[in-house]
Amino acid sequence: MRFAFVAAAVAWGFSSPLAAEPVGQFDDHADIGEPSHEGAVTLDGESYRITGGGANIWGEADVFHYAWTQRSGDLHISADIAFEGEGGDPHRKAGVMIRQNLTPASPYADVMVHGDGLVALQYREVQDGPTRQITSAGPHRGAVRLEREGDFVYFSVEGEDGALEHAGGSFRIPFQAPYLVGLAVSAHDDAVSETAMFSDVTLDVPQLAYVPDTGYAAQVEATLELMEVGGAQSRRVIRHFDGKIEAPNWSLDGETLYYNSGGRIYAIPVGGGESVEIDTGRHVDNNNDHGLSPDGTQMVISDQIEPDNLSRIHIVTLDGTQPVREIVNDPDARSYWHGWSPDGQTLAYVRVGANDDSYDIWAADVDTREISPLVVAPGVDDGPEYSPDGRHLYFNSTRSGAMALWRADADGSNPVQLTHDPARRDWFPHISPDGRWIAYISFGEDIALTDHPPNREDVQLRLLPTDGSAEPVILTRLFGGQGTINVPSWSPDSSRIAFVSYRLKR
Repeated sequence: MRFAFVAAAVAWGFSSPLAAEPVGQFDDHADIGEPSHEGAVTLDGESYRITGGGANIWGEADVFHYAWTQRSGDLHISADIAFEGEGGDPHRKAGVMIRQNLTPASPYADVMVHGDGLVALQYREVQDGPTRQITSAGPHRGAVRLEREGDFVYFSVEGEDGALEHAGGSFRIPFQAPYLVGLAVSAHDDAVSETAMFSDVTLDVPQLAYVPDTGYAAQVEATLELMEVGGAQSRRVIRHFDGKIEAPNWSLDGETLYYNSGGRIYAIPVGGGESVEIDTGRHVDNNNDHGLSPDGTQMVISDQIEPDNLSRIHIVTLDGTQPVREIVNDPDARSYWHGWSPDGQTLAYVRVGANDDSYDIWAADVDTREISPLVVAPGVDDGPEYSPDGRHLYFNSTRSGAMALWRADADGSNPVQLTHDPARRDWFPHISPDGRWIAYISFGEDIALTDHPPNREDVQLRLLPTDGSAEPVILTRLFGGQGTINVPSWSPDSSRIAFVSYRLKR
């Protein structure tokens, strides 16, 4: 096969010792890997008919047919894609792709249309590494677009009105210039070949407006996502929003997610659909520190509707049958909820002094409203959350000189440091319901030690075993920060986490 000779001669390079075979706006095409059936590309007017064999574009190595050209910098590539022939493997793939090199294990990002109509942004972050994906909330309708902007890739899909619309989700993968960009087809069954037509193919350099301040004032789109913890670590878009949403929680039955937006709290089905506002009475200036009671019938909210703008903590019933109850009203501090003890009796919250720089962890009794200090020390202590057995309290703190995760007894005693990388800013430990894992958000050194701002590039979601048996692993990289995963966000069966990724409007 042609590519076998190319690969042997030039390894990772782009130039071929054989004559290139240009087709349309692409410089060359060839099989990547060694499929049993050789692929081909023909030009039909301005459309491309591509046939490819191969077992898959997935895992640690890909086998498919590719038509490509060299580019650098920001780029959008789009195409209207349709398979030829009925049936075939439901996982056969046709799509648009950016690839670092021509080896089967190259880093890449693509938008793949599957035979069963699934659309996904796939990516391999490093050479010889695994493949991950972000699946679209909607089915394939025709056109798709892969969008490289800076070190991030995004994707768009055709909406019901026939126009391309942002599908949500993003991943940070810094391609080196030059890279390859083009069209790809894989049969997913190496015993056969599959064919797809690519029409209205465009390669455009986006004109992106400069955003001088990416902080709280920046306008963003938001994507509510789920991620499998373990296995393929796939991400799935639940819904893409034109504006900002923050801080998803799960219902006890695993069927509903709750988030805040514009000061109000909303519920949305895990399978996607329309959002429904939760009745929080006159408390409609909620921040992103909210969550459900252990029995799943009540929600705690942190609201700042009063003229002094201090955050206060209240409890509401999800069915609206009981009046809103005020739990914490501290005239000298802003109070932000983060944890609810498994016995339902105690709220753990962050008390931020209104007239000083103190960030301490306090407790409030749900029945008596009595408050008391739990973790008080110089620096910042934040993000308290109880273990499922109620024995421990997890939090993040600067007491070691870095922002790290800690564990203490439930009364705040015997603190133990859990993360130790001084180059990271680790925030908001969330404990899986089975007690085995800590999911948390981690910022880079470009962030001030005590800050967790929105709209940052070097943001990672990480996973750490609660027993300390292994080092943290990176679940995914995204554009996000404040609002991404502030509050408890594990599914009841400990298999998935919910989070929010963002994209600047420009």
